[in-house]
Amino acid sequence: MKIQTNSSGTRSIDVSDDHLLTIEKYQLFRDLIDSNGYVDEQVLDKLKLNIRSLLEGDAGKDKTLLDLCLDVIYHPNMKAFGLQQLVLLYINWKNQGNENLGMTMRSIQGTPFN
Repeated sequence: MKIQTNSSGTRSIDVSDDHLLTIEKYQLFRDLIDSNGYVDEQVLDKLKLNIRSLLEGDAGKDKTLLDLCLDVIYHPNMKAFGLQQLVLLYINWKNQGNENLGMTMRSIQGTPFN
């Protein structure tokens, strides 16, 4: 899946089911956005700080979290617009129930998350 990272549509980032599963596993979007509902650069910075603190702990050994950081969150094209699109993609993915979720979870359960 691709998310658009700027309003003109000239930049994008590839997002995989594994990335979305990692967001879910670490509940990275929980309490991230204030009650005003705006996703701005401060929200992106808050997400990066939250992830940085996870990486300093045992979660820093989790390859899927590192992949999410390298491929999506710290991607040079990631800006507030892209984060908003990522949040919307995640919400749609959750609402769909993701038909492949069971198979994907079984395939990564053999991989230690610590």
